[in-house]
Amino acid sequence: MATLAQPRHHQRHTRRSPLVLPALRHLGPNWYATVMGTAIVANAGAVLPLGIPGRLVVCQVVWALSALALAAVLTARAGHWLHHRDQARAHLMDPAVAPFYGCLSMALLAVGGGTLIVGKDLIGEPAAVAADAVLFTAGTAIGLVMAVVVPYLMVVRHKVEPSQATPVWLLPLVAPMVSAALGPLLIPHLPAGQARETLLLACYAMFGISLLATLLMLPLVFGRLLVGGPLPLALTPTLFLVLGPLGQSTTAVNQLADQAPQAIGAPYAGALGAFAVVYGVPVMGFALLWLALAVAMLVRAARDGMGFAMTWWALTFPVGTCVTGAAGLARHTGLAAFQWLAVVLFAALVAAWLTAAAHTVRGLAAGTLLPRRA
Repeated sequence: MATLAQPRHHQRHTRRSPLVLPALRHLGPNWYATVMGTAIVANAGAVLPLGIPGRLVVCQVVWALSALALAAVLTARAGHWLHHRDQARAHLMDPAVAPFYGCLSMALLAVGGGTLIVGKDLIGEPAAVAADAVLFTAGTAIGLVMAVVVPYLMVVRHKVEPSQATPVWLLPLVAPMVSAALGPLLIPHLPAGQARETLLLACYAMFGISLLATLLMLPLVFGRLLVGGPLPLALTPTLFLVLGPLGQSTTAVNQLADQAPQAIGAPYAGALGAFAVVYGVPVMGFALLWLALAVAMLVRAARDGMGFAMTWWALTFPVGTCVTGAAGLARHTGLAAFQWLAVVLFAALVAAWLTAAAHTVRGLAAGTLLPRRA
């Protein structure tokens, strides 16, 4: 990864700083994926169409962990920009790293949504609504900016070859879809009338932004696989990122359909309810097809000696969006098949999260993920 030369005065400051400052130099925006992957476990577990004793308490603990992780990563990234600004700018100029700036938006949105879904019983509903409103507003604004800035940089500044296309390119484009899926949680807390309808339609607009942008980018990714062969071993888990816009869009249309009756009049409310099923079922079908392909490629990479990398966190959030999408379809269709699909996917999500989290903690303790020397 290309880096720019540090200014001389900055080098002197880094040498006098504690060992943590050199470690921060290696902390890129991809670390927000740890927050996303943790928050989705709580959010998906809370909406799981299955009664399990103690489930809510476990979800609350995981949500609290995601909130602490968000605070830690935000602080660390602030230190990265403060003490290693040259590296932060180099990240924006690197086509392999810049797309991860979309993860900041999704981390804020995921924790904010979890605050209303599970955190309100711990901190109270008024505080939860206020916290989610702040995180949703900030996450949405950042997501919309990155959905423009990162593609712009890829066009005018990055030197991109067709062989470099990976699912990572989808990250800044998925962020508005996360806003579309979690925005409906705030609709009941707005005044009836214009405010609710505005947020509802704004969420549908962000649904369209993300969906159409994904439809433009996904053929490049799949075409690269067909022509260029399998991704490098360390990047193989990123194939699961394709599930993000699929599962999140299914979640979005179902969440929006839930809130449509109290935000918009007939006949649109009924039509939006039907659209949730008409759109969600085919997309979930394609998500399962892609999941099968991604699992097959992951098994192949594991047999070829794939070791742990931070890309393993790609196995968490995208799968979690499929859990919430399947749960939404179960709610609107009443089919047990979608209920069991949500349960099976959630079991896979928990297994992936435990694996990625354990390796991450071990890597941090050993200093292999964030080397402590400059």
